Parts: sequence; structure tokens; C-alpha cells
Amino acid sequence: MPKEKTETLSVRISRTLAERIISGQLEPGSRLRQDHVAAEFGASHVPVREAFQRLEAQGLAVSEPRRGVRVAAFDLREVREVAQIRAALEVLALRHAAPHLTRAILDEAEEATRAGDRSRDVRSWEAANRRFHRLILTPCAMPRLLAAIDDLHAASARFLFSAWRSEWDGRTDHDHGVILAALRAGRLDEAEAVLARHVQWVGSKPVRMASGATRDAFAIVG
Repeated sequence: MPKEKTETLSVRISRTLAERIISGQLEPGSRLRQDHVAAEFGASHVPVREAFQRLEAQGLAVSEPRRGVRVAAFDLREVREVAQIRAALEVLALRHAAPHLTRAILDEAEEATRAGDRSRDVRSWEAANRRFHRLILTPCAMPRLLAAIDDLHAASARFLFSAWRSEWDGRTDHDHGVILAALRAGRLDEAEAVLARHVQWVGSKPVRMASGATRDAFAIVG
């Protein structure tokens, strides 16, 4: 029982910190102080260390000798790496999901796209976009693959919120419509090609950090 409580607490801590990192509340380079986190959650250092390890495994934190654990920074190269891995894994998932995609699933995915098109803030757009991808990929029934894709979507969300945390221009996602049309018509090769291109589109914009400094932020907008 004590072990289960420790594991549950470590998961809760890691999820809370992950949300803060992804939302931009904790900026790249910010130090994660073990004693502060332990005090906030009323925890010993054991579940906090486990939570930090989870964050490192997700690419959200890095452990540096003599500097402790910090929120991972990212640059254009890392964003492109995530985009390329997403493309490879999502195409693989779609290939296995396609035979099991029903009209009802595709209709739900179309509605998710419409919801994204109606979004006027980055959070609701990201949620609708992620829902679209999950709907067309989940029928692959490959849980490890889907878990890996979920982690990559979390990284994508972090890039996106970092770049567009306060400003968002409504956008119409034409690629989603093309993917759905190809899937409805049984043109899987076309759907895979558009999906691969779609998740590798990277946008950029200058953003002002809490410190007052300005940096270029890059994000996967797909």
C-alpha cells in the first residue's frame, strides 16, 4: 500500500508540473527545486525524484550536474525532430487504423476539425486538433504506439503554447479535410502523404518572456 501511494503521488506531481511546463507557466531553463515541490505537495523527496524522472523521460526536464533539474529548453532543431518523429509514427498508426475507421469515426473527426476552425484561442484549437488525430489513429489498437504519439503531442502543445500563449488567429485546417476525403474514398496512400506533410509544418514568431527578453519561438501547427 505505501508503494502504491508513493507511485500515485509521483504521477500526480509529474502531471501537475507537466501541465505548467506545457502551458508556459514554467519557462525553459527554470529550475525545479526538489524541496519547494516536496513542500507544495506535502511529499517526501522520493516521489518528487520519481516525478522529475518522468518529466525527463518525456523530454520536459533535464538534469544537469551541479545545477539540479531544470525545465528543458528547445530550439528549432528539436521542434523539427518532434515533427519528423510524429510524422513517422502517425503514418504507421494510420496505416493500421484505416481498415477499422467507420463512417461514424470519420464524422466525429470532421466535427473535431470544425471545432478547431471555430476556435479563437490556442488552447481550444490544440484540444480540437489533438482530438482529430486521436480519432483517426486510435483504431490501430497499438497502445505503445499511441502512448508514444501522445507524448509527442504533449511536446507539440508545449511548443505551440510557448509561441502563441496570448495571441491566436483563427485558422481553417484544409489538410484535415483532405485527409478525411482520402480516407472516405479509400485512398490511404494519399491520406498518409498529406498527414506526414501536415504534422511537419513549423511556424515561428517572436515572443516576450517573463524576464522581458524576446526570443524566437517555433511550433508545430498541425
